[in-house]
Amino acid sequence: MSQSDPDRPDSPGRPGRPGRPGPLSGLLVADFSRVLAGPYCTMLLADLGAEVIKVESPGGDDTRSWMPPVTDDGVSTYFLAINRNKRSVALDLKNAGDLALARTLARRADVFVQNFKPGGLARYGLDYGSVSADNAGIIYASISGFGSGGGKDLPGYDLMVQAMSGLMSLTGSPDGPPYRAGISAFDVIAGLHTTIAILAALNHRNVTGAGQHLEASLMASAMSGMVNQTSAYAAGGVVPFRMGNSHPSLFPYEPLPTGDGDLIVTAGNDAQFRKLCDVIGAPELPDDPRFSSNPGRTANRDKLRPLLSDKLASRSAAEWFDLLIAAGVPCGPINTVDKGIEFAQKIGLEPIVNVGSGDRTRPGVRHPVTFSATPASYPLAPPELDEHGDEIRAWLAMPEGLT
Repeated sequence: MSQSDPDRPDSPGRPGRPGRPGPLSGLLVADFSRVLAGPYCTMLLADLGAEVIKVESPGGDDTRSWMPPVTDDGVSTYFLAINRNKRSVALDLKNAGDLALARTLARRADVFVQNFKPGGLARYGLDYGSVSADNAGIIYASISGFGSGGGKDLPGYDLMVQAMSGLMSLTGSPDGPPYRAGISAFDVIAGLHTTIAILAALNHRNVTGAGQHLEASLMASAMSGMVNQTSAYAAGGVVPFRMGNSHPSLFPYEPLPTGDGDLIVTAGNDAQFRKLCDVIGAPELPDDPRFSSNPGRTANRDKLRPLLSDKLASRSAAEWFDLLIAAGVPCGPINTVDKGIEFAQKIGLEPIVNVGSGDRTRPGVRHPVTFSATPASYPLAPPELDEHGDEIRAWLAMPEGLT
């Protein structure tokens, strides 16, 4: 299917509505996903100009009711975080008429994203085999918790994957219980992996004309996303363990106490360690054979930590931050989320953007990548349930080939 197909909402050839700007302008994404991994993926595509049609059940995406927190008008901030720049249509796949519209959307789409349980869409004729039979160029992305093999019947919740992958065994104090990460880390990573895979498959289609089926899972993303920790076992036979805020392979690379609170210090190489010691008034430490190289500092961290902490106690975390950064030593305060956003604003990252236009605007967090020629845009506020249902149904009911 050509990306200039005039039979799509917002395509350049559709009368009365200009195409969306962005590097993915003209791309039509049928978004049958819900909750986090899939919607995050499709939002990133939408930010870059893709036309994303969010297909919801009559009850709506689960995250519409995930609250608190909520906005002043009672909308879930969770839902808002991952659903901007999309149009919503509510379709009941058990209804023959709505199912016919869903199949038409799949036939016209460039990309199909879904996170039903593996095999769950086959009974509706919306599995990859059925969709690709009518749309050979479709890039069909399936996201699950544990893949379509032996784990296909396991429900795909991020917390389950954090536990079963081993991540929770790495998170928390050494003598305390395992903890989950403060975000749904593997949902987010799986969404990012799926986005990368879709773009790769689109390039392959541009070269060959062929679509394909992509399968991502939270568990596979966990295996990849835990990088050095999974590699420790795969390549070295080492089972990592919980170390609190310490790093298994680097020191200092953790919070250290100052005169008024902790400061993250990440002196990741010998030169940075020497600069750290010069600034805090301990120039002799880098010449101590125990601390002269990273393996030695890591092995002797319990001896080195109190020596550094004693020197850092003489000033506040803010004072040390200014002095150490000026000297080229990586460090930083431990902020709350509001302070983190304020810091991002201070250094010019502009983390907050206005999403939507007119009286339908909401604040949101900007797309993470800056493009010099084709920047992300935010023309559509996260939709109300079935907000665009009438126009999408009318377009899907039109004979193909007509505008």
